[in-house]
Amino acid sequence: MPELAEVETVRRVLKKDLINLKIEKVIVNYKDMIKTNYHDFINNLVGEEILDIKRYGKWLVFETTNYCLVSHLRMEGKYYYSDEYEESKHEHVIFCLSNHKYLRYKDVRKFGVMFLVKKDRLFIDTPLANLGLEPFDSKLNSKYLEEKLKSKRIPIKTALLDQEIISGLGNIYVDEVLFKSHISPFRKANTINDKECDLIIKSSKEILTEAIKLGGTTIRSYTSSLGVTGKYQGKLMVHTKDYCKICGSKIKVKKINGRSTYYCPKCQEVEDE
Repeated sequence: MPELAEVETVRRVLKKDLINLKIEKVIVNYKDMIKTNYHDFINNLVGEEILDIKRYGKWLVFETTNYCLVSHLRMEGKYYYSDEYEESKHEHVIFCLSNHKYLRYKDVRKFGVMFLVKKDRLFIDTPLANLGLEPFDSKLNSKYLEEKLKSKRIPIKTALLDQEIISGLGNIYVDEVLFKSHISPFRKANTINDKECDLIIKSSKEILTEAIKLGGTTIRSYTSSLGVTGKYQGKLMVHTKDYCKICGSKIKVKKINGRSTYYCPKCQEVEDE
């Protein structure tokens, strides 16, 4: 699944090509993907100019003249920008642009979602209303994180995947953040102290900064479709690895709430879980 670094990479690449183009026609081949009124989605975008492309957590936001098109790639969603398009059972939304090119959304598993809302309703009528702070937000500090975690008796791995606590982190980067912070993924979230909260925030910023610089992580479940191949997978310390690069211990993998979790039992001081 694309996480903050991958979505940011997509945003940057799309922004270079799409700004100031008008949407002349919208084709929707899978209506269930559109989570606001389907007919309004198609009709209201026609004639709209793409002014900016932003990102909030793992969400892309295409800002047009009067609206915001909010898009989540979920597991395997991809955008293609091309001179032409062909009908395909996996291409669900196609935007015909004023330069006679096309922005095509492809999603084999059909998990992606889109919303179209008036600009002033962006943080009211979409899931963005419930997002927690993201790692680069200046308001994200140990006090904020400790407050969010204090009532959570779930594993810290699960808590950090909750987009209402910190937005943008997914399975890969949570594994990496907890390893860098020397914290067991099995620890109860409400046992994480202020110093450890600081470590989590610092590690998140450092890891995501480097991941964005390298175009994200290209792995089996996510590859780019915009001519960008992520290279951060070469920097991963625990996720999908066999042995710890620090102490040489064998990396273990166990499910936590259904998510494969990679960790070093020595560096992260994992007791018998």
